[in-house]
Amino acid sequence: MKTKAVRMYGKMDLRLEEFELPEIKDDEILAKIYSDSLCMSTYKLALQGKEHKRAPQNIDTHPVITGHEFAGVIVKVGKKWQDQFKPGMRFAQQPALNYKGSMASPGYSYEYFGGDCTYCIFPHEAMEVGALMPFHGDSFYKASLGEPLSCSIGAMHAQYHTKQGVYHHEMGLKRGGNLIIMGGCGPMGLGAVSYGVVCDYHPKRIVVTDVNDEKIKRAEEVVSPAWAKEHGVELMYVNTAAMDDPKQGLMDLTDGHGYDDVLIYVPIPAVAELGNQVLAYDGCMSFFSGPSNKDFRAKVNLYDCHYNATHIMGTTGGNNDDLIEANQLAADDIIDPAVMVTHVGGIDSIAEATKNLPNLPGGKKLAYTQFNMPMTAIEDFGKLGETDPFFKELDACCKAHNGLWNAEAEKMIFEHFGVTVDAID
Repeated sequence: MKTKAVRMYGKMDLRLEEFELPEIKDDEILAKIYSDSLCMSTYKLALQGKEHKRAPQNIDTHPVITGHEFAGVIVKVGKKWQDQFKPGMRFAQQPALNYKGSMASPGYSYEYFGGDCTYCIFPHEAMEVGALMPFHGDSFYKASLGEPLSCSIGAMHAQYHTKQGVYHHEMGLKRGGNLIIMGGCGPMGLGAVSYGVVCDYHPKRIVVTDVNDEKIKRAEEVVSPAWAKEHGVELMYVNTAAMDDPKQGLMDLTDGHGYDDVLIYVPIPAVAELGNQVLAYDGCMSFFSGPSNKDFRAKVNLYDCHYNATHIMGTTGGNNDDLIEANQLAADDIIDPAVMVTHVGGIDSIAEATKNLPNLPGGKKLAYTQFNMPMTAIEDFGKLGETDPFFKELDACCKAHNGLWNAEAEKMIFEHFGVTVDAID
């Protein structure tokens, strides 16, 4: 069957094309894609082309389908998997395959397997590692955003703490401790804040930093301190640029104790260095935000590492358990991953939006692949609604949900563009 897909041929060479998919093999699955959220990692892929460690060297002749945060419906199941999967099942998927040590991943490495398309094929290795997962939520965007949310969940699970004289690591955030998420008012940070509030580690205090008052204001609206208080967590947003002495100001928020867990969500040396300076005894700092510069460096205090038992680490991606947890939290409406989303568009908007991600304001760009639509800011729906009745209705729907994208809005946009969801419950 034919598919329409955004394919990468080289550095910043992304093309929306229609082509024929091969017939699936007995150990493969054909899927219809409905949504994909655009990731800065795909921009980094486009920036590096075949120099990216996940990209094949023959992309100029065998281009790869981009996009790895996607969700949809199973269309056809190979014989090997027919006892586990059926046509019509909604799915989420785990792009970090780690199959036999390979770096290959959908959205980076495969000619027929990625999210920026109308149809794709799950190869045998994706099936073997359990990368295809049934999803029981009420909308596709929640499944698409499960992957980025799982990255933050994985980062928090990977934090660790110790006991003096005992060679055993206590995994996860410090229970009842102080957590700081630095540069945390962006889309990934807001997902992390949401999880930090509801997770079983139950930190007593979460401090979120940024240097942009507008981003802080929006963060306070969509992941509010009042909501956190309902879960027994003190949540504070602070602008470190407005502090005379950021280190002292952040320490004062913990009554001088410091932070048991520090997560760095922006690749800025000064931010990482400040995070290192406010670590408590046995504090763990995770450098979460992946830089493009292979020589990225920041100064760390090794005296504290020795005498104050501080730890420095980093993670990338989440594992299957993290994704299952993310999907369940979204499906059960415990976390609303829509806090990450600020723009919505169609398949025709993906290539240019991906190439310009660093210059596009706001948070996550959510693409629906079964129709065409410019990448549009949710906050612009009202203005568009002055001349377009559909956007007027869509704007009212989002405003009724605290200005956020939502399941009702997804259904509205599918109906408007004549998209049929071929799914079973």
